[in-house]
Amino acid sequence: MFGKISQSLLGIDVSSSVVKVLELGKKGNKYVVVSYAVEPLPVNAVVESRIENKDDVAGAIRRAVKRSGTKAKSAAVAVSANSTITRVISYPATLTDRELEEQIMLEAESHIPYPLEEVRLDFEVIGVSESDETAVDVLLAASRSENVDARTDVVEMAGLKPKLVDVEAYTVENAFSLITSQLPLHGQGLTVAVVDIGATVTTLHVLVDGKIVFTREQTFGGRMLTENIAQHYGMSIQDAGRAKKENNLPEDYTQQVLDPFKSLMTTTVTRALQFFFSTSTQYQSIDHILLAGGCASIQGVDAMIESDTDTATTIANPFVDMTLGSKVSINALSNDAPSMLIACGLAMRSFD
Repeated sequence: MFGKISQSLLGIDVSSSVVKVLELGKKGNKYVVVSYAVEPLPVNAVVESRIENKDDVAGAIRRAVKRSGTKAKSAAVAVSANSTITRVISYPATLTDRELEEQIMLEAESHIPYPLEEVRLDFEVIGVSESDETAVDVLLAASRSENVDARTDVVEMAGLKPKLVDVEAYTVENAFSLITSQLPLHGQGLTVAVVDIGATVTTLHVLVDGKIVFTREQTFGGRMLTENIAQHYGMSIQDAGRAKKENNLPEDYTQQVLDPFKSLMTTTVTRALQFFFSTSTQYQSIDHILLAGGCASIQGVDAMIESDTDTATTIANPFVDMTLGSKVSINALSNDAPSMLIACGLAMRSFD
C-alpha cells in the first residue's frame, strides 16, 4: 500500500460486474489515455467486494488487457473502504523514518482489531499535525490479508505483476484532481459528494478541499434495474441485461421500469447524504454532487437528483482534460468515463 512506482502501470478496478483496465501516460502536464478496456464478469464472481471466483476474475483481466493493447506488465489494484481500517495517528516530528516505523509497528495492534499476522498494513506521513506543530500526522491503513491477497493473486494469474494495493477511497481522492475543472472554483473550499453507483454497491465519498472526510457503502445498484426488467417483461437476467445495454426494450420501458428506478436512485442519494449529515457535527451541507459509476450515465438522473437535493449535480468525467492515444475509442471511453474514477486513481500512481 502507498508504495512509490517508477514505471508505467495498469490501474485495474475489479468491481462486482466488470473489470476495468486503464493505462495513462503524460505529455507535458497533460495526461494521455494510452489504453483502456472494460470486460464483464460472470455473475457472483465478485460478491460485496469479495472475489469469490479467482479464475473468472483473472480471465476477465486477461481479456481486458488483450483488448486494450497495453504493453504494461505491472498493475495497481484497490481494496474497498469497507474492508479497510484506517487511522490517523500523531507522532513527534523529531522521529527518524526508522524510529517512526518501529513506533508504528509497536502500536499498530492497539489500533487494529485483528492479530497483525492476519493483516497487510502500511502507513504514510500526511504532514504536520494541525493540532500540534511539533508532531506529524500519519495515516495507517490495514486490511485482512485475504482481501489483499485475493487481488494480487488474480493479477498474477492474469500474467501481470502486482506493484501496489491501494484503498478505493484514496484512489477516488487521487482522481478528484482530474474532475475539479467541472466544479466552481475548481473545488477549492467546497464540500463535494462523489456518489458512485455501480452494479450492486453505491458508495458515498465526501471530500472537503479535495480530501476525503467520509466514506460509506450501501447495497444498491444497476443490477436492480436489470432484475426489474427481467421481472416486468418475463425475461432471463442475461436477456434483460443484454436488452438494457443495447437499448432494445418495449415502448413502455421508460415509464414502467426506468423512471421508477431513477426515482429510487434519487432517494438513495438523498438518504445517503442525510446519513452523512446525521453523523457529522462539522458538515451540514454539500456544495456539489458528482455522480460516478455505471448508473450515472442514465439519462436525466442528474437533473432529478439536483432537483430533489437542491444541490448542483454533475456527471463525473475524469478524462475531460486528457488527450487520447490511437488505441482508444472516444465514444466507448465517453460512455465508460463516469465509472472509471478508481481505475484513474490507480493508474495515476505511475507518476508518484
